[in-house]
Amino acid sequence: MSQTLEIKKKIVEEITDKLQKSTSAIIVDYRGLRVDEVTELRRKFREAGVDYKVYKNTLARRAAENAGMQELVEELIGPNALAFSYDDPVAPAKIASDFAKSHKKLELKVGFVEGSFYDEEKLKEIANIPSREELLAKLLGSLQAPISNFAYLVQAMIDKEEKEE
Repeated sequence: MSQTLEIKKKIVEEITDKLQKSTSAIIVDYRGLRVDEVTELRRKFREAGVDYKVYKNTLARRAAENAGMQELVEELIGPNALAFSYDDPVAPAKIASDFAKSHKKLELKVGFVEGSFYDEEKLKEIANIPSREELLAKLLGSLQAPISNFAYLVQAMIDKEEKEE
């Protein structure tokens, strides 16, 4: 077997593994972005813990078939990049969607989020969902509010009693 065929097989295995292990994976078309813009996008993905990489379409198609994600195969045409998230399923769509607002050449194509296939419109809807951390912070705030109010009430009663004495 030739060395290049071995390399290609390893890349297909790598992509298949990423697709299977990730909580979400999206495909974006980066055609028309300048090098500095792509670098900025990569940095944003990296800061969020999202794995962003450009693969050859034929290798990515084979990996999508191996991972049972047939819907991705049809979309792997033209210059594409894949973004994989292993923690926050919303992060890739949110970052790409926000970036596309100021860089019109970036196009969200399709993706998988927690096992479900989504087109561009649905990915944009998902991008508007608050992150896990934001939701947890809101929940914690909601849980703390009654306790805080009770503490203020008790303190007010103590202060009132002290004034009356």
